[in-house]
Amino acid sequence: MARNTPTPGRRERSAATPRRERPVWCGAPERPARVRPRPTTRRPPPMSAETAETSTGAPGDVEDVAVETLEAPAPEAAALVPTFVEHGVQQAIADALAAKGIERPFPIQAMTLPVALSGHDIIGQAKTGTGKTLGFGIPAIQRASGPGEEGFEALAEPGAPQALVVVPTRELAVQVSGDLTAAAARRSVRVLTIYGGRAYEPQVEALEKGVEIVVGTPGRLLDLAGQGHLRLGHARTVVLDEADEMLDLGFLPDVEKLLAMTPAGRQTMLFSATMPGPVVALARRYMTQPTHIRASEPDDAGAVVKAIRQVVYRAHAMDKVEVLARILQAEGRGLTIVFARTKRTAAKVADDLVERGFAAGALHGDLGQGAREQALRAFRSGKVDVLVATDVAARGIDVTDVTHVVNYQCPEDDKTYVHRIGRTGRAGQTGIAVTFVDWDDVPRWGLIDRTLGLGHPEPVETYSTSAHLFSDLDIPEGTTGRLPRSRRTRAGLAAEELEDLGETGRGGREGGDLARAGDGADPSRDAPQRRWRRAARAGVERHALPAA
Repeated sequence: MARNTPTPGRRERSAATPRRERPVWCGAPERPARVRPRPTTRRPPPMSAETAETSTGAPGDVEDVAVETLEAPAPEAAALVPTFVEHGVQQAIADALAAKGIERPFPIQAMTLPVALSGHDIIGQAKTGTGKTLGFGIPAIQRASGPGEEGFEALAEPGAPQALVVVPTRELAVQVSGDLTAAAARRSVRVLTIYGGRAYEPQVEALEKGVEIVVGTPGRLLDLAGQGHLRLGHARTVVLDEADEMLDLGFLPDVEKLLAMTPAGRQTMLFSATMPGPVVALARRYMTQPTHIRASEPDDAGAVVKAIRQVVYRAHAMDKVEVLARILQAEGRGLTIVFARTKRTAAKVADDLVERGFAAGALHGDLGQGAREQALRAFRSGKVDVLVATDVAARGIDVTDVTHVVNYQCPEDDKTYVHRIGRTGRAGQTGIAVTFVDWDDVPRWGLIDRTLGLGHPEPVETYSTSAHLFSDLDIPEGTTGRLPRSRRTRAGLAAEELEDLGETGRGGREGGDLARAGDGADPSRDAPQRRWRRAARAGVERHALPAA
């Protein structure tokens, strides 16, 4: 029987459905003596809809699915971890990693590699920044055969994808693909990134030439699979990265369609920071006796919060940019991410900062894909040192050397707060998180504070001239809301080339409100049309519009 086809007798029944001759008992305290024993090679019965909806995502829920749970060692024990080769990694892959300065695996990698290299299914519970990408990427590369390598010509369909990695956002797809490409640098294994916002033709052409590993977002993957360009019948390894984020974005139905296109004997690895009920149910349906690997203790969110110095201010809307401009001139400030709740706010704050002399870029869903990638490249390279982003656009982004995070608007909940401030204070480095709370958001902040035990129940009322602002964040006295010309040393966003991606203008599947054609990539090109639309609403004739 095909692995992905649920047994009819094993489906959950409603209360009105007559009991079958051989009932299925899911989690009952006592089992009747005449129930047919479940073979050890079969996976557990699927979770019912009611259980999935009420599941809290506690580790016990995962342990009901997994046959074993492993805890990754503490970070301070990383020096005792054996080398990649000692974990069974091919020498060519280890050499490629060494060329990038990666000599030994991180704790999550050390726990994942032995299990993954043996072909077993894995549920990895780890957040972004723990090194999980190589934990699933190395086994995917090692199991694949590239052109000219042993076993390639013997494949049923040489050049068809042998591994599929599904991620929730375009930015994460680029990031994961880059890590896999670096690890496969001394192999002939080809890695292709597939996501929306780019032209179809280059992706179709690459698939026709042949690739071994595909990294992509659900919407574009389904599009190309539906058109017959992406054939997943030989994908022996499937990875679902950031599964909880895909759930939040509504992608799980698309993920299930993709899984149905893969062979029954595949290896499936699922990684998620949290394990909500629907993700656990997905693991029940599509994984066989997985091993649960946890990169940190269940109170990891609290550990992240405590590792970062946090300051909370009750700031006034008309003074926020002034306060922010002074924070950005604090001593020792490096790369900084400013989080906003809306696309409009992100765009406005970025524009205000640029006007004040800061090297800033925006990252939000109304930008074209080319502009989004331009902003990320400029931020990573240091051409801009301030990135103003929305939560959706910044999901999964892993940038090193971020010293400050500023919540320009109060986060929606504690999970969003931890995700935001977790962009700093990584790999043992220090970080500072500053949160602005409006009057209307004080109750919301109080709930976040109580949930995480932050000890900041009453945000301090703060203005751009408040003495404690300067002392709290080591801002030099006399600092104003504009960056002095002598300190404007960064090249800025314009110095980063805007790549022509042949953008499709189709949004909505990858991340909800995503890129729209090339208009967002070059705002000046769209300015005449915007002026015309505004004038048309005001009843002005088109020929009466002033020149651009």
